[in-house]
Amino acid sequence: MALNLPETFKYEKRGRIAVMTINRPQALNAFTREMLVGMDAAFEDFNQDPDLWVAVFTGTGERAFCTGMDMKDALPAINSGDSMGYEDPVKRPFYTIYKPIIAAVNGLCIAGGMEFLQGTDIRIASENASFGLAEVRWGVIPVGGSHIRLPQQIPWAVAMEMLLTGKPIDATRAYQVGLINKIVPADKLLEEAMAWAEKICENGPLAVRTAKEIAVRALNNEPNFVLEKAIGARVFASEDAREGPRAFAEKRKPNYKGR
Repeated sequence: MALNLPETFKYEKRGRIAVMTINRPQALNAFTREMLVGMDAAFEDFNQDPDLWVAVFTGTGERAFCTGMDMKDALPAINSGDSMGYEDPVKRPFYTIYKPIIAAVNGLCIAGGMEFLQGTDIRIASENASFGLAEVRWGVIPVGGSHIRLPQQIPWAVAMEMLLTGKPIDATRAYQVGLINKIVPADKLLEEAMAWAEKICENGPLAVRTAKEIAVRALNNEPNFVLEKAIGARVFASEDAREGPRAFAEKRKPNYKGR
């Protein structure tokens, strides 16, 4: 059955490989809720299709892979104290997909884009890529699993630097700390990601999926995601969580009160 996807998210099937593309370059590939619903449907279709073995996940253009939620779309929810989804306390990006997902990162990979990146398995980046979680600068926190996944994937001190300062790191440092697998010129990015996907497709698909499933399930992150959801809720219920996004939208420095 054909999926009814928004124009801002593209889903192509190229043999055994699914190519998923965030397609909103004029807004630095920022998510809207409509896009997230469409992306969930596309990845669920990929997960259930026995003829698809690997996904390549990227964004249109060279300026951004994804800059997270569009603040205009997210601000009403934040103002109401909503922690931006994840009503299921253990649902995090790609957590129940055991087929390999390869990220092809072009430009900015920040906020929600960075959280989705952490749910992927192989990461190829362009030379101009940068990675960051700036949420604390705006009085909120990333609630897509970054407090759990990031310290598992890179050294603790670097993870804390990113989570506590909100400052991004460039592609070279991301490679040095093990966040990404390879840096390539921007015009070679998708070609390189597809080459990795094709290499994985040469292997036994059941063995590949099982290898990933064991690795993911052995982390036993479900209780940690529940903890993140429960403790994080108090931030989104605070005055600071309303002040930060307002300041961002108004292009001014936030006036935090610590409450």
